[in-house]
Amino acid sequence: MPPVPVPPVPVPARVRRSATAVRRSATALLLAVAAVLGTAASPAAASPAADRGRPDSRPDVRFDAREVSARTLADGRTVLTDHRGRPLDLRGFNLDKYDETTEADLRDLADHGFGLIRIAVSWARLEPARGRYDRAQFARLRQLLDWAAKYRLYAVVDFHQDVYGQYFTGGTGGAPAWATRDDGLPFTPDPDDWFAGYFQPSVQAAFRHLYDDPDLRRAQSDLYSAVARELRGERALLGYDLFNEPFGPVHGDPADPAVLAAASAELEQGRLAAMYRRLITAVRQSDRDAWLFVEPTVLVGQGVPTALPAFTDPRPGPDRLGYAPHFYDTAVEAGRDWDPAGGFVEDYTAAITAYPRAHHLPVLVGEWGPPSAATPGNAELIRRQVAAMRTFATAWTMWYWCRGTGGYCALTPDGRPAPGYGPVFTGN
Repeated sequence: MPPVPVPPVPVPARVRRSATAVRRSATALLLAVAAVLGTAASPAAASPAADRGRPDSRPDVRFDAREVSARTLADGRTVLTDHRGRPLDLRGFNLDKYDETTEADLRDLADHGFGLIRIAVSWARLEPARGRYDRAQFARLRQLLDWAAKYRLYAVVDFHQDVYGQYFTGGTGGAPAWATRDDGLPFTPDPDDWFAGYFQPSVQAAFRHLYDDPDLRRAQSDLYSAVARELRGERALLGYDLFNEPFGPVHGDPADPAVLAAASAELEQGRLAAMYRRLITAVRQSDRDAWLFVEPTVLVGQGVPTALPAFTDPRPGPDRLGYAPHFYDTAVEAGRDWDPAGGFVEDYTAAITAYPRAHHLPVLVGEWGPPSAATPGNAELIRRQVAAMRTFATAWTMWYWCRGTGGYCALTPDGRPAPGYGPVFTGN
């Protein structure tokens, strides 16, 4: 059902500029939130650490993501399972810059007991000119997947974007400049609030053209088919996150909660749903085995249930479709210590439960985590998020695997778990 808006909170914002990326608050904008509408057994107990991420030389142990299936448990959750039907406990991290990732990074990740990585790729890097794919990028991805298989790490390839693409943000992120149509409208970046760029008319126009223009739809589908063709058969490849943090046109004042709630529902039911159907078909033209995950809009992170419809999978046999929401607290991203009295974890859990259960979709939480857990509130947030995900998710990938002080890094500079990150590494 359409979400019912209540008093707004600041927009969640993401900044990914370097290996020590720091998120900033979108304080100038407001999102609608809704508190809408028990505890399930954790799949962790059914899966030993060796099945999660450590190499295992026993001859009877198989590792091939194409053999991952799913089943629905008595409590209503749908979980991913191995070739014997045992629930998988897939915990892991995002790799923000896969071109900088080394084999040692993946070995270290596996040695800490993790079994899943999410690899952010961009259209701009894979297809810098229309119809010309970068073979070096494909080779690099295959190398990364080979390393992942060596250390028994499943991998999800995330088609990533922020503020549409490189035309607005520079660099090589998101959609390429050649696939950007802004109708000649101006774009003025805000260095203190990058998320505000989504609401500029030029960015709104670019998204509208991507959703609506036949040639851009075809180009995007061709890319997905090409990537799936290049990577199919890789033992580590679990699947694809089809579109990171989708956004679209907002008609009216984005500071109005009702406007944003209506725009999100309209996008999910219309243009975004149509895009997902196209992209599911495009991947299936090349790969019938990969799991395909759909994302809701970022409003789900503030407790707004998704309005996405059901999707069908054209592959022979059971569907291999999943749901990949993100799990961020806006106030924490704005730099505040987490307040347990705010109800964030409870509201989020309620908001994301109904859709995947109704459609028997396994849940992969593709991104989550505070900028730092050195404060008491944020450390408690991590503990509660880990506990909550055991009740509704079959997999999660934290943002992200790096060494540093703060800036979302899971490790200290000397490679130890960062302060407050204990539950991430122990699973409880």
